[in-house]
Parts: sequence; structure tokens; C-alpha cells
Amino acid sequence: MSLYRDEAVVVRTMRLGEADRIVTLVTPEHGRVRAVAKGVRRTKSRIGARLEPLSHVALLAWHGRELDVVTQVEAVDTFRSIREDLPLLAQALTMLEVADQVAVERHPMPAVFALLVRALRTLERTSSPAVLGAFCWKLLVAEGVGPIVDRCARCDLGNDLVAFDAGEGGFLCRSCRRGQGVSPDALALVRRVLGGDLAGVLAEAPVGPVDESERLALGAVERHLDRRLRTARQAHELATPLPPR
Repeated sequence: MSLYRDEAVVVRTMRLGEADRIVTLVTPEHGRVRAVAKGVRRTKSRIGARLEPLSHVALLAWHGRELDVVTQVEAVDTFRSIREDLPLLAQALTMLEVADQVAVERHPMPAVFALLVRALRTLERTSSPAVLGAFCWKLLVAEGVGPIVDRCARCDLGNDLVAFDAGEGGFLCRSCRRGQGVSPDALALVRRVLGGDLAGVLAEAPVGPVDESERLALGAVERHLDRRLRTARQAHELATPLPPR
């Protein structure tokens, strides 16, 4: 076994035996990593609290045959304010699942890791509901499957885009429309996110276009992954307030 250092965001954990935990990490240099953290469930463990989902850490680990072994962990950021806010946590948990599914084991993915960390920091700083959708759109671009937003993805004409179809690769004009209808405001918001005006979107965050953009982005990510995002539905339920008694 060889020793290595890397940064990581903890995306999932699972109990192992009486005191250990299996952690799934997204790292810049080693892609997705599954590792054993020994003894972390004991009350005297010094690193157990640092290996919870959403934690950004610096770690020292051994390469293993099936699972790596974590030996040292230093906290970089715990994103405490996100953990304490259900709507923010809902966005963050979905981002963790997306990054987990996109990352490849033993394959460096610095762009995906950097995008995830920036998104979590932005979410904590701004509390904007637009962060999740923006993260998904930018991730699709990083994966090489970003949507065509300036012209019809089917006929290549640039006017009157009224629909979105991930299978066609982007937005569609009235003549070619299929998939989901799109409002002009949502289209404008996606263009701003991908055109360099994310700061303006985060500052304004118009509710209707943000929700519509997020639904389109999540659907496009699911098509790219060829699987449903389980956390997206659970996170939505988590973020929805209970009705008054």
C-alpha cells in the first residue's frame, strides 16, 4: 500500500462493524474514493466528527486493495450554517449526490471538485436558492455536455426559443419544440448563469425562473447520468415546511 495526501468532500458514510465507518469522498486528485475510517464511531475518536457528509477536509490515507484507509483528517470547512438551515441543506445534499455520481474512482477530477467546493461556499455565503441550478448547469459544461442556449439545438436558428430537451442538447425553437416548455425569464436566467453573470443571478434570484431553471438542470443531469437523483426528491421534502396544525 502507498500513502497519499489529498483534499476531499465527504459525500456519504456507512457504518462498518462496531466502531468503524466507510466514507465516500470526492477528491481532486483521486476522484471518488471509498475508504475505511477506523474507530471513528468511538466517543474518544478525534476525527469522527470531521468525517460527516458535507465536510471539506484534508486527509492522509493509504491505498488499499478494495477500500483505502484514512489515517489523518484535518477539517478545512464544516459548512455549519448550511447544516443548520433546511432549505440550504436540501440544495447541498443534492449537489453531493451529483458530484458523487459524476466522479470516477481513481481518476483525477480537479474541475468537478473545485466546482463543488465553490458551490458550497457560495451557498453558505449567499443563501441563494439559485446555487443548485447554477451548479448543475456549470457541471454539465465541465462534463462537455453543456446546453446550447444561443440558438435552436436542432435547426440552429437563433430566434424564439421556447422549449428545452436534454436529448437534443439544449433549447429549441417554436418549430422544433419538444421536451419541456421554457419561459423567457428562465431562458434568460440560464444564459446569465452560463454567460458569466452568476453574481447578478445570485443577488436577484427571482423565484419563478430559479425554480424552473433548477428543474431543467436537474433533469439534464439525470439524463447525463442515466439515473434518477434520489436525494433531489428527498431534499425537496426536507426543505418543505410542515403545514400548521
